[in-house]
Amino acid sequence: MSLLRIRNLSVDFATASGKFRAVDSVDQDVDTGEILAIVGESGSGKSVSMLALMGLLPWTATVTADELTFDGHDLLKMDRRARRKIVGNDLAMIFQEPMSSLNPCFPVGWQIKESLRFHLGLNRAERHKRAIELFEQVGIPDPEKRLSVFPHQMSGGMNQRVMIAMAIACKPKLLIADEPTTALDVTIQAQILDLLTSLRDETGMGLVLITHDMGVVAETAERVSVQYAGQKIEEQQVLPLFREPHHPYTAALLDALPERATEKRLPTIPGVVPGQFDRPAGCLFSPRCKFANDKCRAENPPPLGEDLGKARCFYPLNTDERVAS
Repeated sequence: MSLLRIRNLSVDFATASGKFRAVDSVDQDVDTGEILAIVGESGSGKSVSMLALMGLLPWTATVTADELTFDGHDLLKMDRRARRKIVGNDLAMIFQEPMSSLNPCFPVGWQIKESLRFHLGLNRAERHKRAIELFEQVGIPDPEKRLSVFPHQMSGGMNQRVMIAMAIACKPKLLIADEPTTALDVTIQAQILDLLTSLRDETGMGLVLITHDMGVVAETAERVSVQYAGQKIEEQQVLPLFREPHHPYTAALLDALPERATEKRLPTIPGVVPGQFDRPAGCLFSPRCKFANDKCRAENPPPLGEDLGKARCFYPLNTDERVAS
């Protein structure tokens, strides 16, 4: 049984002009010890889908799903009190932008110790000892001194390490890392990714890596889920996806990588991700797709089989159907 199983997850936000669908009928599975990368442009619903799982969306959001289970627990039927015992304990998340995620009014050590007190019930001495161990584990120098430091007194990379320490404090079974290397220089990015993969190897936890950096995906992930405008449009193992993408959007993302460029000017995808008022009736990618025809613009394609990467496309790439079209 999968550690995480999501079926037909949708998230709608209430706005002054109506509802906006940020996540549209997404299915997802994560096994114990697996590294899954969720990729896509900004606004594709990557973070929102995981925040819905965590129960951290605002009151304006309406979450619906046929199935939402974690480690055998049905999160749809679970009350708030029972859910709080899981979130931050067995199910943890590293949020974007640590400078805005950490509380600026408290030392970083206090913030880590609070989760240890709430979830594990450790006494003061045990919390202090565990916090030092965590800082050492994530590579923060002089850990005992750093416990009393405020977030603004540390660099972005150090704050990111604090966020990781806080997320792994209770030894979670599943860790969700939301853009963990954003705004960090290349050297620090590599250190953070190495840290996450080594933690996975040491603890056997599952890891969901939310990113738009395909280079990070190639170096770190084992399986890739591509999202576009709230829908999952393709899912494959890393090597097959980079070699033979089946959805035109996935292929366009890969073609835009500098290391794949064959000309001086990088290829781009025309247009923008559809919003609340310009959502097409058919395939969501059809306004930007060079292969789209009248069928694509009128009908929403269903996901294909696993042999075609579960691509949402009537004419998937690298197949006889594409040649025939």
